[in-house]
Amino acid sequence: MTGTVAVALAVGGCDAGGGKGHAGAAASRPAPSDGTTSTAPGRSATAAAWRRWGLAPLPAAPRPPVDKPVKLSATGPVPVFTHIPTAQKVVFITVDDGQEKDPEFIRMMRDLRVPITMFLMNDAVKSDYAYFKPLQALGDHVQNHTLHHPVMNTLPLARQKEEVCGDQKILTREYGTAPLLFRPPYGAYNSDTKVAVGECGPRAIVWWRESMQIRNMQYQSADKKLRPGDIILAHFRGPSELKGTTMTHMFANLLRRIHEQGFAVARLEDYVQPPTG
Repeated sequence: MTGTVAVALAVGGCDAGGGKGHAGAAASRPAPSDGTTSTAPGRSATAAAWRRWGLAPLPAAPRPPVDKPVKLSATGPVPVFTHIPTAQKVVFITVDDGQEKDPEFIRMMRDLRVPITMFLMNDAVKSDYAYFKPLQALGDHVQNHTLHHPVMNTLPLARQKEEVCGDQKILTREYGTAPLLFRPPYGAYNSDTKVAVGECGPRAIVWWRESMQIRNMQYQSADKKLRPGDIILAHFRGPSELKGTTMTHMFANLLRRIHEQGFAVARLEDYVQPPTG
């Protein structure tokens, strides 16, 4: 796993820095965060809504496939995936940690209806669990990212289980459904991590192929191009981590980079089949 850690850090895995939060908006009825399909309420974002944020609309996402390309099992080894096998010209946005709690980002997501997957770490979100509930009400799923954001492959199995099971318990309590997916901080994991994840509830480990910085993405591919099914890593970060840039500006830049390459954004969980039975 040494190579895995090196690549993860090189392409912008989570840092351990903190950020100050703001009061969250009132929660709506929680949407599923267990991997089942959700549809954002209301119509898709209008061109006027995109213009308000200085953006051109992204292509409309295709209907999710009935036959999900990633099928998870309730038992057996936990798989690791870095992209979704699909020919559709879609990418998936994941947003980690939860330090920044900018009310403007909630407004942006309500306007644009761009689906994201939230990998939340308890130390970052515990100051305001309610902040993330309006995003969940839009259909954005809550997934597991540990209690304290350690480098997992440096810990013994018992400590790894504390991190994963602890976050799983709290997120299930706060958001109403158990996370199906897990992302290791910094992208670092080993065989013990897979055991811990499997015993704590999530049924897959999710990596990424691109990492959003402030204005541009870092790519793992030499040609610096998105490909169908790529998973993109971003973070809940604010001006203190983004050199004065707000989270909404960072996210707008991410959407511009995706638009430039002609991709739509789909919901990750709509391409993942949870275990049956």
